Amino acid sequence: QVQVIESGGGLVQTGGSLRLSCAASGLTFRGCCMAWFRQAPGKEREFVSGISRSGGTSYADSVKARFTISRDNAKNTMYLQMNTLKPEDTAVYYCAARYHSLVAVSTSAYDYWGQGTQVTVSS
Repeated sequence: QVQVIESGGGLVQTGGSLRLSCAASGLTFRGCCMAWFRQAPGKEREFVSGISRSGGTSYADSVKARFTISRDNAKNTMYLQMNTLKPEDTAVYYCAARYHSLVAVSTSAYDYWGQGTQVTVSS
């Protein structure tokens, strides 16, 4: 049974930092492309960042230079370091996985999803 579990969300002030983690089990982690999405109230789920099997990364324009994605295949875990947070970063953050070599920005491309972790940035 595949499990994808996010952690690390919370409440932070504008300009602060958080580090999200995504622990995966029941799948061949090193064979998966991994990604972070987020969904704010009343909005569609949107791509934030992705990391390919080989470690190549991509970011949404809104988070470039502020967020850093990484993965540790030995721990079956992916991370998202979020710096200089803004109120518009407030959302539920989801981890997603798919058996593919390349990052995709569409939610429909991913096979496995976590339950999400809330990130709230106060102004």
